[in-house]
Amino acid sequence: MTDELNFVLQARREKLEALEAAGVAPYAYGFDRQHSAVEAQSLLSGEEGAPVTLAGRIVAWRSHGKTTFAHLADSTGKIQLYFKKDQLGEKMYSLLSHFDLGDIIGVHGPLFRTRTGEVTVRVDRVEILAKSLRPLPFGKEEEVNGHVVRHSGFADPEQRYRQRYADLAVHPEVRALFVARSRMTRAIRTFLDELDFLEVETPILQPLYGGAAARPFTTVHNALDMPLYLRIADELYLKRLVVGGLERVYEIGHDFRNEGIDRTHNPEFTMLEFYQAYADYTGMMDLVEQLLERTAEAVRSVPELAANVPTFNRPFQRIEWIPSLNAAAGVDVTSLDDASLRALATRIGVEKPEALSHPKLLDEMFQALVEPKLIVPTFVVDYPVELSPLAKPKRGNPKLTERFELFANGKEMANAFSELNDPLDQRRRFEAQAKLRAAGDEEAPGVDEDYLRAMEYGMPPMGGAGIGIDRLFMYLSGATNIRDVILFPTMRPE
Repeated sequence: MTDELNFVLQARREKLEALEAAGVAPYAYGFDRQHSAVEAQSLLSGEEGAPVTLAGRIVAWRSHGKTTFAHLADSTGKIQLYFKKDQLGEKMYSLLSHFDLGDIIGVHGPLFRTRTGEVTVRVDRVEILAKSLRPLPFGKEEEVNGHVVRHSGFADPEQRYRQRYADLAVHPEVRALFVARSRMTRAIRTFLDELDFLEVETPILQPLYGGAAARPFTTVHNALDMPLYLRIADELYLKRLVVGGLERVYEIGHDFRNEGIDRTHNPEFTMLEFYQAYADYTGMMDLVEQLLERTAEAVRSVPELAANVPTFNRPFQRIEWIPSLNAAAGVDVTSLDDASLRALATRIGVEKPEALSHPKLLDEMFQALVEPKLIVPTFVVDYPVELSPLAKPKRGNPKLTERFELFANGKEMANAFSELNDPLDQRRRFEAQAKLRAAGDEEAPGVDEDYLRAMEYGMPPMGGAGIGIDRLFMYLSGATNIRDVILFPTMRPE
C-alpha cells in the first residue's frame, strides 16, 4: 500500500512511524478534557490566568525554531496554543516536528494574553490523541474590511455530501446547520409532549405498505419466506394506536420511497406524523401553525442561522384546491373529458400524461401550475376524494375531502386530514386504489385488511398531520438542496 501513496500521505505515515519509534502511542484511549475552547477563553480576565486542559484538532500551525504557535479547534470554537522549547523540554518539543494539521491533541497549560490581545494557552504538556494520516481540506482565512473571510478548500458539493465527516471538520457553518436541525427536532418533541402527545415507534419493515402514494423498497425475510416493504409512511400504524386508546400519538422517523433524487427528494427522509382523537383538519391547521412558530424559534437560537429564519404571520393564507387549479389552468378542469384533460396536461408540460391515472394526472397538473407560485406559507384545502383515500368527505360536498397541504417556497411541507373513520367507506376507497394499481399505477397501495379490522372495532374521529422534517428545515434554514440538510444523503457509488 505504501508504494501507492502520494507524497503527502507517505510523509504523514513516516511521521506516524517516527512517533511510534520515539515510544509515543499515536492513538490514545481517552483524555481528561476539562475545558472547551470557548470556556477557556472566558476564564482569562487579565493578562495571566489559571491552567486549562483542552483537546481538539490542530487547524493552524506556525513553527519558528524554538517556538511554535498553533490553533486548536473543538466543537465550540478555536483557541491559540503557544509551545516553547524551554517550557516543554527538548524531547517533548522535538516531537512537535511530527505533528500535522488535522492531528487531534490534548494540551495543558496556563492562559495568557499575547501582545495582540489574543487569549492563548502556554502549553507545558501535550499529548497526541489521534494522528491524521490524510490532510483535511482546510481553507484559508483573510481579513477584509475588519471581517474574517474564509475561502473553502472543500467546495465541491458532491464530495462534501460523500465525505460529510470532512465537510463537518472544516466547515463550522455546516456544524452549526446540523446543530440547528437538532434543536428544531427537539423543539417539535417538546411542543407535542407539552400537549400530552405520546411519542411511539412503529414498524419500518411492513408486510403491506400504505399511508401514501409511492413506490416502496422491497426486501425478503428469509426465515419467514415472505416479502417485506420499507415503510412509505407511518400513518396506518399510528391510527391503529388511536383505536387502541392512545388518543394522542406522534412519531419522528425515517420513511423510504423508491423514487428519483432531486433538490427536494431523497429516497430516505425524516417524517413527523401526529394524530389526535376528536380533532379535525381545522384543529390540525392551528397546531401546524403553532408548531412552525416553535421550530422557527429553535433554529433562530443558533446565531449562525438566525438571520435567514423566516417569520410567520398567522393565520397562514388558505386557498382551495380545485378553484386554484382552475384559475391557473384557465379552464374548469372538472368539466373536461379525459382526452381534453390529457391534451391540456401535455400543453403545460406534464410528462407522459397518457400513462397516468385520472387522479395522478390532476395531481401532476396542480404540481406544475399552482405549487411553484405558493411562496409564503399557504394551506391548500379541500382536495378531490380521488387524491385522498384516507381523508373524510368534506361536510356538504362529498366529492371533496377535509384535507390540507401546507406549501412554502413552492414546496410541500405538511399534509393533514380529518381522518376517515368509516370502515365501509375506507374499504371502498382501498378497492378503488387497488384497481388503479392493477391498471398500472405503481404508487397506488392495495387493500390493508388488518387496518380495516382495526377500524371496524371503532375508530374515533381524529385529525392527523405529517410534516417532512427535511423540507421544513430547508425552509427555516434557507437551504436550497435537500442534501444540504441530511447528514448522509443517498448517493450513487463512486
